[in-house]
Amino acid sequence: MPAGIEALLFDLDGTLVHTDPLHFLAMRGLLEAEGVAIDDATFQAHVSGQPNEAIGRHFFPERGPAEHRAFIERKEARFRELAGALVPLAGVVAFIDRARAEGLRVALVTNAPRANVSHMLEAIGLADRFETVIYGDELARGKPDPLPYRLALEAFGLAPDRAVAFEDSPPGLAAAKGAGLFCVGIATSRSPEALRAAGADLAVADFEDASLRALPMVRPERRRPD
Repeated sequence: MPAGIEALLFDLDGTLVHTDPLHFLAMRGLLEAEGVAIDDATFQAHVSGQPNEAIGRHFFPERGPAEHRAFIERKEARFRELAGALVPLAGVVAFIDRARAEGLRVALVTNAPRANVSHMLEAIGLADRFETVIYGDELARGKPDPLPYRLALEAFGLAPDRAVAFEDSPPGLAAAKGAGLFCVGIATSRSPEALRAAGADLAVADFEDASLRALPMVRPERRRPD
């Protein structure tokens, strides 16, 4: 475990709320209309956690960037229609509130576009919790590139060993580890074993897992002397 943690950096989809089933439904419906079939294995390999431009290139390599963006915008709009009622992952609201009460800084680092982020955070009651939000549709490069996490660290003025990332997918884990972060894998759509194989330093089912109590979630200047 890193010592003296000053910030927690959270992914959104699959980490704060389990949305992969809804993204799968939205993607499957639009792809079927295009004559393209998709199964769960393809979704996990080429959609979940991937930046939108990479998704477009995978399914429609013959199309240009503008067509990819138009397709993804339709998919995200359909996702928001399906995501009328969302439930935060077990323990996450209390976990974030505890961290904030201890003086930690909290950021959201996601590949999701701003419209999805606003919709989801409002639905799960976390719209006012994050000091910094890194939006996927406003980045030069999304996860698995480490840029999103480096920008969050830069916003806080912190070195990587002062923060912990929470992720649920191999692309997100690759981004966090590429930025030098200790990373907790959240096993919503993938097993703890798969997350550890993808680079997670610790893998848990949700934010009620007792393993998270070992994280030193107190800023160094607030620690009591031994």
